[in-house]
Amino acid sequence: MTMRFKYFVMIFAAIAIVAGCANEQPGNAKLEDGDWSNKLMSWSKMPEMAIDLNHDYTAAFHTSKGDFVIKLFADEAPLTVNNFVFLANEGYYNGTTFHRVVESYMIVGGDRESKGVRSPGYVIPDELNTGMKYEEGIIAMGNSGTPNSGGGQFFICTGPDAANLNKEPTYSIFGRVISGMDVVKAIAGAPVKDNVPVEPIVIESIVIHEL
Repeated sequence: MTMRFKYFVMIFAAIAIVAGCANEQPGNAKLEDGDWSNKLMSWSKMPEMAIDLNHDYTAAFHTSKGDFVIKLFADEAPLTVNNFVFLANEGYYNGTTFHRVVESYMIVGGDRESKGVRSPGYVIPDELNTGMKYEEGIIAMGNSGTPNSGGGQFFICTGPDAANLNKEPTYSIFGRVISGMDVVKAIAGAPVKDNVPVEPIVIESIVIHEL
C-alpha cells in the first residue's frame, strides 16, 4: 500500500467518523418514468467511498444543447469525484439546468432548483492541492464561499476570465472536458439576461463510465 493511498484512507476515515452514520432521506428512490425535474433529493451525509482508484472515470453530459464528455480526476480529487459520481448515478443532476452563464468565465450547474442555492443536504471537504489550474475546459466544485462547503453545484470554465481564480484557488478541480468543447462553448454563448439563460439549458442526464 502506497503512502499516498494510506494518507487518503486515513483522511476519509476521519471524515466518516465526524459525519456520523448515513441516513438517506425519504423520497430518494429513482423515478420509474425518468421525470426528475421536480424531484428534490437530499442525504444526511456525504457518500461513502465507492469509486475504484485503479480505474479511470468519465462523465458523459447529455444536454438540450448537445453532448460533451469530461474526464474525472479521481487520483487528484478522489472525494470530489466520488461525490460527483454518486450524485450523477442517483440522477441528482437529471433535469437540472445551467442556471448561470458568463461566456468569458464559466457555466454553472448542479442545483436541483436551478437557483444556485440548493445542496444535496451535506457538504464535502475541499481538495485544492492538485497542482492544476483553472482554465478553459476545467470543471470544479462550487461552494458557498466558505471552506469545505461544496456539495452538488459545479462549474465549467469557458473563457480567459476563469484564470483569475488561480490568484486564490478555493474551488476543487475534479475534471476536464475531453470532447464536445464546442457544445460547452455554445452553452456559454447562449443569450442571457442578468447571466441567466433566456431559454433553459437542460442537463438531461450525466452518464458515468468506468474505464
